[in-house]
Amino acid sequence: MALQPFRLLRPTSLAEAKELRAANGEASFLSGGHTLLPTMKQGLARPPVVIDLTRIDSLRGIDASANAITIGATTLHADVAASQVVRTKIPVLAGLAGSIGDRHVRNRGTIGGSLANNDPAADYPAAALGLGATIVTDRRELVADDYFVNLFETALAPDEMITRIVFPTPDIAGYAKFRHPASRYSIAGVFVSRKGADVRVAVTGAGERGVFRVTAFEQALAKDFRAEALEGLAVDPSGLLEDLIATKEYRAHLIHVMARRALGNLGTTQSYK
Repeated sequence: MALQPFRLLRPTSLAEAKELRAANGEASFLSGGHTLLPTMKQGLARPPVVIDLTRIDSLRGIDASANAITIGATTLHADVAASQVVRTKIPVLAGLAGSIGDRHVRNRGTIGGSLANNDPAADYPAAALGLGATIVTDRRELVADDYFVNLFETALAPDEMITRIVFPTPDIAGYAKFRHPASRYSIAGVFVSRKGADVRVAVTGAGERGVFRVTAFEQALAKDFRAEALEGLAVDPSGLLEDLIATKEYRAHLIHVMARRALGNLGTTQSYK
């Protein structure tokens, strides 16, 4: 199916982007374009106006403070993966970014685009929820626990833009995913982190409502932060996805396996094995 005609606008400042969106009520924002453009080609989305955010310098870049890393919304996956700041402060976040899609996807896709789309099998939602990140928009701050709502649904208003994401620096963190061999999307991926007494375990690729936390795993790891602490624990399969790739029960099994592997990847840039 051919793309329907649309106007492409390319603002160079956040203020200009907001003005253009206000003047074009049915416009869609474009960041990496790996979701919007395919859906437009399929006729599933037909915005008359597309506002490209990638020329706004203030939305791109990586900064570090004593206790966090801040990543601009239009920062490429490849730049997150290669960043020495990220590799030093949160190594697993660099590894996660380097495991997304293929080289083409990593050199075009953006972290803000991924989080705004909230694909149920995407990697960044697990990192955001697993680290307790804050998603900063052009009008407010949203903690990750309140940001993710459902499949492809977030707390963002239709005209709201992500400007940056703030990731608290954990004491230690790890990620592991069982990926689809073609798309590299997660069939089940688990992000584990510890900061002081706070332990977070976030799962992507498996939930009926998208990314979610596993309280039972968190409570066990808060007492003993080792893979052995998960022995005998299981995820209820009733709330998991089932499709041609995997049953609910298989995904439940994978979550347990990936959680143990994530604990084996602590402090490294390894994101799957």
